[in-house]
Amino acid sequence: MMNNNQAIPFNKDNFKQILTKEFLLVIIVSVPAAIIAEYFNLPLAWFLGPMIGTTITSFCKIKLKVPKLILSLILIVLGLYIGYNVDKELFSHIHEWVWTSLIMFVYILLSIIIVSKYLQKFSQYDKKTSIFSAAPGALGPLMILAEHEKSDLSHVATAHLIRLIIIVTVFPFFVNSFYDTEIITIQNSIQTDQNLIELLYLVGLSIILIVFFDKIKIPAALLTGTLVASGLLQITEIASYQLPNNIINYCLMFLGASVGCRFAEKKFSEIANSAFHSLIATLILVLLGLVAAFLASLIIDKNLFTLILSYCPGGIYEVAVIAIFFDLDPEFVSFHHIIRLLMILFTVPVFMKVLSIKKSASDPK
Repeated sequence: MMNNNQAIPFNKDNFKQILTKEFLLVIIVSVPAAIIAEYFNLPLAWFLGPMIGTTITSFCKIKLKVPKLILSLILIVLGLYIGYNVDKELFSHIHEWVWTSLIMFVYILLSIIIVSKYLQKFSQYDKKTSIFSAAPGALGPLMILAEHEKSDLSHVATAHLIRLIIIVTVFPFFVNSFYDTEIITIQNSIQTDQNLIELLYLVGLSIILIVFFDKIKIPAALLTGTLVASGLLQITEIASYQLPNNIINYCLMFLGASVGCRFAEKKFSEIANSAFHSLIATLILVLLGLVAAFLASLIIDKNLFTLILSYCPGGIYEVAVIAIFFDLDPEFVSFHHIIRLLMILFTVPVFMKVLSIKKSASDPK
């Protein structure tokens, strides 16, 4: 039996959560919110509408919850949707991404150093809390590390959640304003001779790899597992399956709602107190990301918006759906966010070790 901390919590408690009032309310709030957002032509309407609706509802002290099992299934579907394009041609270009990955590492280092100094000076965060809050992404793993280091979990979570809200709200409008919307229209053509058995192969291997990756602590196991499974089966020509495009709207709805539900335990006053400095910290991270994207554009032939999204300090799954919606090379974007997660999980403990050494050296004997 899997527990709630695992990537796919396949147990009785999580099945029960699907039948709860909290999840029913998520659907009741999210569906009309998505329709209204679409009516007003908001970019990424099926994501932003439910996110805004559930955020407002959460602040009204109404309990909402997207069951982890539902969210896991949605993320597997997204992974399979992206994974359809993981093929031999894609792998032939991965060696070209070494330099963009190196730029990512430098971007992470500068982000943590600069933003943590800002938070220490102006938000009065302690050094450890400021480092966890400054890291550009990886909220889940960072919360575990922050708890281990006895850091202020509330400050860390609030800083990351406000940053995520800002990114996923502003970026779609930014792209919609400056990018040719005729180019980004999602194509509706789908192969008609697909074999459902091949879809079962993809799902089966994805689940096996997700569970395995989760056990060995590979970050974003739900996305990593499905991408690796898709790549293996398609390169070996064992299985390939293109999911219908209209399924993405439902994924967007639940993923957007899950972002809003994260504010359920937060007080509005707590959010308001952290909002200004979190906004400044986000602006610093975005500026550093823009510089990184510009440098990457000098060494690789990619759309600038794809590069900006690749260095965007948002959540990996939320950023992935933006890449899918605007057709901004989601495989490239997902790869760089997975690399970013791995680099953050390597870098932050090093910062903690340096702090520990400095503290030991400064303590009187």
